[in-house]
Amino acid sequence: MRGGRFDSSRGQESDGLDVRVVQTNKVSKTHKGGRTMSWSVLVVVGDGQGRVGAAIGKARGVPDAIRKGEDAARKSMIRVPMVDRTIPHRIIGQEGSTRVLLQPASEGTGVVAGGAVRSILEAAGIHDVLAKTLGSRNAVNCAWAALNALEQLTDPKERAAQRSLELKDIAPWFTKESKEEAHEVASEVG
Repeated sequence: MRGGRFDSSRGQESDGLDVRVVQTNKVSKTHKGGRTMSWSVLVVVGDGQGRVGAAIGKARGVPDAIRKGEDAARKSMIRVPMVDRTIPHRIIGQEGSTRVLLQPASEGTGVVAGGAVRSILEAAGIHDVLAKTLGSRNAVNCAWAALNALEQLTDPKERAAQRSLELKDIAPWFTKESKEEAHEVASEVG
């Protein structure tokens, strides 16, 4: 069962965190006395409220590998800035020859992504986002590239403060007044 996968939608709950097994890989090492089998498992952990982490666990048995991966993923969790149910801006993350493009989407779009990227975005609690994997589709590199992209995201409020601007100047769609104006214009046109 080389490169077999678990259904990532069946995440386990532990301590309020969503634990998803994205990929399992059976590894064989040949010694003088014969082959030694072990497992490598990619695990994603998220709280559904903007924190997510991923790691690889390696052990002789799958349950031990999952536990090790979960422990390592908990230690490597990052905070993702979110605007309502999506990300604040478009971003590209890279790992090796894999690039992952993440783009904010309007409410109701859902998570348009596949494989490891979808697991990471759902575990983070992002509900509306568009994602495209460019280059290699290796699940491990896709996961690291998605995490790299999420790490690069900046909060519009922090960016406005750094540049000594008002929030409406840097992200007009973010302020409540701008949303109301957009809805009024849309209702007049429609």
